[in-house]
Amino acid sequence: MSNPSRLIVVALFDRIDLLDVTGPPEVFALLQREMDEPTGYRVVLAAESLAPVTTSAGVRILPDVTFDDVSRAPVDTLIVPGAVTVGDDRTVTAVCDPSVVERVRLLAERARRVASVCVGAHVLAAAGLLDGKRATTHWSTARQLASDHPQITVDADPIFIRDDRIWTGAGLTACLDLSLALVADDFGPELAARVARQLVMFVKRPGGQSQFSVSIEPASTSHRIDDLRLYIAQHLTDPLTVGELAEQTHVTDRQITRIFKNELGMTPAAYVEQARVEAARQRLEAGDDTLSRVATACGFGTTSTLTRAFRRTLGITPTEYRERFRVR
Repeated sequence: MSNPSRLIVVALFDRIDLLDVTGPPEVFALLQREMDEPTGYRVVLAAESLAPVTTSAGVRILPDVTFDDVSRAPVDTLIVPGAVTVGDDRTVTAVCDPSVVERVRLLAERARRVASVCVGAHVLAAAGLLDGKRATTHWSTARQLASDHPQITVDADPIFIRDDRIWTGAGLTACLDLSLALVADDFGPELAARVARQLVMFVKRPGGQSQFSVSIEPASTSHRIDDLRLYIAQHLTDPLTVGELAEQTHVTDRQITRIFKNELGMTPAAYVEQARVEAARQRLEAGDDTLSRVATACGFGTTSTLTRAFRRTLGITPTEYRERFRVR
């Protein structure tokens, strides 16, 4: 028995990220290779007009239909990418065209589910679709989303979040993870895993995996804190107490705590723990060391301390992390 038609509408507008537009349709198309009967998926790119849309990569895309063309069609899934501006100081800011926001709001009213990719969460937020919900977005605009929309619980850590019929995804390549999750929701995890293999993805990452790591954290505005971060990375097995870090920087304990809060938005202890977790993640992904050796090498001392840090930071144990994300 054939599946019913599943109309997937991808919203197009100028300056959107190219991968956010092309990634999800590729996942849905690869699913058909793994199935003997039609998936029912039909992807259309919708824009205000049929004129070419210029992406942030400079590549132009031709819409299939206009927003008016699909204004009365039964939409199964609405996918909303996002757009940003980058300042002279490399500050990234999500932008929302009010006319696009209104189009998305109207389409969402008739969609079975709505998904944003990358900074598309800002469009959903502006349309009122995330009020009272938990959502994620690209880490670079998470603070902006939380500041602009305090009624939303913004979690910058996960790759994607599902809250009822609304899905929000993190940055860029996470659009593949989100799309695989949509496939799993429709057809089960086994088919989604087979599509992941077609994509040459080592694993189908669950939404709970962190998109953040201390190694990709944006540079601070202070050479002093940058030097201190490098010192921490090179001395993970040291105690790295507040007193030691303050002495290294030639300031008081109170001053070092204030510096970390102002520059990185966390306490020295929280940053040290994240740096150690990041080092442990890399060892678990790439090697066969025992948990005891990983704990010792990364400054945790004991496996129980390592496990508690992983649960606190990533929501899973080191063993679960290795099973899911190890590169074989």
